[in-house]
Amino acid sequence: MPRRERNKFVKRGQILELIIEDYAFGGKGIARIRSEEGVFIVFIPNTIPGQKVKAQVKKSTKNYAECNLIDVLESSADEVTVPYQDIPGAPFIQLPIELQHRYKKESTLSLFKRIGKVPNIEELFDELVTSPNLFHYRNKMEYGFSAIGYDRKNKTDIDIFTLGFKRRGVWWMGDNLEKDSGLFDAQVENNISTIRKYCEATGLSPWHGPKREGFFRYFVVRKSYKTNQLLFNLVTTSYDLANFDLIAFSELLKDIFNDRFAGLLHSINDETGDRTLATAGKSQLIAGKDKIIEELLGLNFEISMKSFFQTNPKSAEKLYSKVIDYALENKEAIDNTIVMDLFCGTGTIGQILASRSTNAQIIGVDIVDSAINDAIKNAKRNHIDGLKFYTADVGKFLHEHPQYKNKIKTIILDPSRAGIAPKTLLKIIAINADRLVYVSCNPATQARDTLEMIKHGYEIKKISLVDQFPHTSHIETIVLFEKHSI
Repeated sequence: MPRRERNKFVKRGQILELIIEDYAFGGKGIARIRSEEGVFIVFIPNTIPGQKVKAQVKKSTKNYAECNLIDVLESSADEVTVPYQDIPGAPFIQLPIELQHRYKKESTLSLFKRIGKVPNIEELFDELVTSPNLFHYRNKMEYGFSAIGYDRKNKTDIDIFTLGFKRRGVWWMGDNLEKDSGLFDAQVENNISTIRKYCEATGLSPWHGPKREGFFRYFVVRKSYKTNQLLFNLVTTSYDLANFDLIAFSELLKDIFNDRFAGLLHSINDETGDRTLATAGKSQLIAGKDKIIEELLGLNFEISMKSFFQTNPKSAEKLYSKVIDYALENKEAIDNTIVMDLFCGTGTIGQILASRSTNAQIIGVDIVDSAINDAIKNAKRNHIDGLKFYTADVGKFLHEHPQYKNKIKTIILDPSRAGIAPKTLLKIIAINADRLVYVSCNPATQARDTLEMIKHGYEIKKISLVDQFPHTSHIETIVLFEKHSI
């Protein structure tokens, strides 16, 4: 086997100081190393043009290198001051929203040119749908406890009790949240330090990642924008549980949040992996209710701590409205027909579509049983008929129901970040629907699937982008595909 040729610029593990020159899809900044040998490309995530950064090489190939960001040494001239604590979940919060949107649009459309082979994608661009709330838009946040903290002044780790977020790229180091981050509820985040001090005063230890021991693990909060109520979940290990007063902790939360307090759950996670809930962990309701009610486009949804629900509900309303607009662009293809809602989750899109169409039958399919159960309950709560939900793998469902081939005019697709498995995509294409509305939280996999759909006779009619998560690299795309007319 021939020896793999290495580049002459950088080595794995090397520490570099670089100037970010361009922006690539997914929030990766592009730096360039120039020498007599030529120009070498370096990708550093969560950086923007104009910044000077310190980064460590994690992957080095002949043509490019990928780095982990260590620190931003100098800000970009484009950055502005914001009154929030910086956190890893909002790497671009100091970048004006107009520039965020420009970078997201340009880098996303380039994927459809490069991967999807759609050279005229700009001509098919419909709009970039902005989030109604640029700040405090999230309805759920997870805060982690850690016995190893970050000393911001000296920029090193320190043994302290922390409650906040992990430092970017350092799984074992926490960073205390001292004030509002600008992403979640301001009252909650301005009181995280009070909650931390209460827990620390008990004498029980926070989770120590390297040692895989400790009592306090996570503090999770869900918010309803409809009722403004808060649902809490304290996650601990079972060790030392007898020494912690859960009722007293619930009273603390009631004292802080008053009538906004909806309920407190306690969950046990004795697993060593870095995840909020254990696969075999137990949860119990300590006080109040275990669910909150949220509203989307006039429909009510009951949300538990484990339910999947759109993280930015106000932006989700605009996302779903755009999906429905695309689906109903040819209303005759919806009314009195069968519409497939594949990877339907809790069935939100199908319910909205059913409420706005005439005698349409919506078939929703998703492999997650709890999501389908929520979909059925929510449809009954909203008194919407004409929906059938199935818990099944989409590919297997289509294989077991060949009667739908050539009978479906419209399909709605909303897969996970991994996109659609190649064999499943071919089964969807084989149904021979006239129109497909494809929603994606990962445009890279959607662009890949676009190439396959074009090979089988579909073409993009229009594409929109939805900025569900301002100040992050994430963008959602909605693409309307139509079958070539013969």
